[in-house]
Amino acid sequence: MSHFVEFEAARVLVADDDPILREFAMVHLATPTVEVEVAEDGVAALERLAGGHTDIALIDLDMPRMNGFELIERIRWDERLKHLPIVVVTGREDMIAVDRAFALGANSFVVKPLNWRLLSHQLAYVLRNARAEDEVRHQLEALQKVNDLKDQLLRLSRQKITGPLNDILASAQDIEACSDTPEVHAALRRIAEASVALTRIHADMGEAEKLTPSH
Repeated sequence: MSHFVEFEAARVLVADDDPILREFAMVHLATPTVEVEVAEDGVAALERLAGGHTDIALIDLDMPRMNGFELIERIRWDERLKHLPIVVVTGREDMIAVDRAFALGANSFVVKPLNWRLLSHQLAYVLRNARAEDEVRHQLEALQKVNDLKDQLLRLSRQKITGPLNDILASAQDIEACSDTPEVHAALRRIAEASVALTRIHADMGEAEKLTPSH
């Protein structure tokens, strides 16, 4: 019977040079909704991650060719992987290694020998938090796009208003100079009032643009 704690569908990458641990990971972590992929070192793990679709990585710190520290650093450099949740596995008792792993971007850690059920709970917890953060990040990105569009429309509106305003005022002055008819002067007053109102709107838009944070 699997000791894995059920949660929503996920793909877990386990990077460890211990073949027995990799075998245990496949036995204890895989479920009908959770796929487990293994890698024997950091180089192989990076190749697996490059294929995409990994939801969380369990990474041993002590591996040949590319150790866990280097692997975490490479993951955080990669634009496609930089938000991948990472749980590090270590047999070390000193906290210096753990502190270094966190400084490089690890999200959590476990110490060998592994308690697979506790590990399952920890993976579920870290993955749940990472997905919640992804949702917030996507919402913020959507809001940013809306704000950028608003700023563009604001600048475009100001640019489009300036020319017609100047034309209206100039035309009103030309008409006034050519006519003494009361009706014409009354119409010109309405044009002038409308122009003043538009000028105020134009000024307000300019002030709003100044208050908008630059990106």
